[in-house]
Amino acid sequence: MSTFFDEMKASFEDVPVDDASKKIDTTAFLEASESLVKLFDLLGNSAFTVVQKDLTGNITKIRKRYTAATTESATLQDLVQNERGSGHKSASEGLLWLNRGLQFTAQALRETVDHPELELTKTFTDAYSKTLTKYHGMLIRPVFKLAMKACPYRKDFFAKLGADQEKVHKQLLAWLTALEKIVAILLDFLGTACKDL
Repeated sequence: MSTFFDEMKASFEDVPVDDASKKIDTTAFLEASESLVKLFDLLGNSAFTVVQKDLTGNITKIRKRYTAATTESATLQDLVQNERGSGHKSASEGLLWLNRGLQFTAQALRETVDHPELELTKTFTDAYSKTLTKYHGMLIRPVFKLAMKACPYRKDFFAKLGADQEKVHKQLLAWLTALEKIVAILLDFLGTACKDL
């Protein structure tokens, strides 16, 4: 029986990360990020459109830079350093904001996994307050808070991930662990490389 994770075009587990340099493959990262955006479809509420548009817009900025300077952009770190050296910063800003969105998603799912007694409205709201809220202004915060309140019931969300809940749990943990590793690497890198953004 297939699950949401079986049907993903790409998973964060498959994104090559160089162990020594911590450099992350650009193409695989973008494909995994696009697959993550589809996760919000399972939350089944139009309130999450704002989250999806934000993620997709930032993916587009990074992909545009990658297409313009492919040979200098094999890894995300190379892409940022190359772009910054050319005096531009659109893709760097895109990666910074995309990673913030990925950090929120990872935090929300980590809280959901670690606290099986809590509903998604609670775990997603808590994750938002720990990650994105400090970057959002007065106009954006209420939109995102409304989206968090629109989360489906936990059992309904997990049912949409797949019928075999044991398999879903195992796949979710592996995917989430890989996502958390990439987010941590990028937080560290972007904190230095993009501190002026």
